[in-house]
Amino acid sequence: MADIPSTGHVGEAGAHRFPLRGDTVGARSSAFVAFAIEQVRAGRKVVALYPAWQATDAERAVNFARGALRTDRIAGIGVDLSPLALSLVADQLAYLAPYLPPGMVAALSGELPKHLLAGAWLRTVSGLSTLPTSMRQHMGSYAPSVSFLAFCAPTARVGRLRPAEIAAGLPFRPVQPVQLLSSTPDPAITKVFDDNLPQAIQPVATRNLPAQPLGGTYWGTSKYVEFVALSAHPQALAYAAGSIRASACAWCGEPMAARPCPFCSANSTGHPIYTPPASTVRPPTPGPRSTPPAGPPTVPRPPRAGAPAPGPPPNGEARQRSPQPPRSPQSPTTSVEEPPHRRLDPRSYSR
Repeated sequence: MADIPSTGHVGEAGAHRFPLRGDTVGARSSAFVAFAIEQVRAGRKVVALYPAWQATDAERAVNFARGALRTDRIAGIGVDLSPLALSLVADQLAYLAPYLPPGMVAALSGELPKHLLAGAWLRTVSGLSTLPTSMRQHMGSYAPSVSFLAFCAPTARVGRLRPAEIAAGLPFRPVQPVQLLSSTPDPAITKVFDDNLPQAIQPVATRNLPAQPLGGTYWGTSKYVEFVALSAHPQALAYAAGSIRASACAWCGEPMAARPCPFCSANSTGHPIYTPPASTVRPPTPGPRSTPPAGPPTVPRPPRAGAPAPGPPPNGEARQRSPQPPRSPQSPTTSVEEPPHRRLDPRSYSR
């Protein structure tokens, strides 16, 4: 829900875009409201992503759609990422949406940025307001030979670009093999970036994309090179999906990894949901020819408390055991009796 074009990294499985353009609030919201009404009436739920640093129009559009339908099947989620990183995360969520429930898709909006290295090379930070900066960094922006390396994922950090310290100062390294996406409004200023960051990340492939329309708004300058480094491993997205531990919302039943629920805003949770490990979630390789699997992966359910273990005993004979009270986790499973010569006679205490 912003003027953030797709990177095309996941092929045809891209998220729907709503630039929210128009002279009035209604004109900026009309396209999204019509889309949400169509999806909800078709029995689907909508997960709407928008930049947290430009959230006013997006929040109004989400509220208009929820009010028009009187439903909680529309979730608006603000993501504090740069335009290039937000575009990639939105497409990755759209790619995973056929394999996961809507609540897990909403939870992954906060998990996927933890598996990316996203930021930008900046000539100056004097106009940067979306990331924390210091007065010393603002003063250093006026020096002709100083430039900066800013990160928005997986952590927000800004520091001076020192070529000898880039490799050791990276906050995160994606799993090999690594792909590097970059974009800039001025291709003539990329020499410092090209000579330093790719050598530290060691990508197997690099893609230069058109500049994002909101890149200058986020970075506060037109002298920047925005980048996202991500893992190209076939199980990278499956690992991120399997790392979510969610609980069902007690009100609407959707999985939620954080409170409140992104759909109904309830703060209470119900029974825990056992998410499959990363090895069992296997979406196909992104691309125009990919087809969804025949069905979602099956996950064995844990046995109920007190239920007998299935199958006959090892020796093939049924044995009756006397009922015993259950032991607590802290109670010992074995007891050691003290040798007779170590026992104390109560009469030895009398004088």
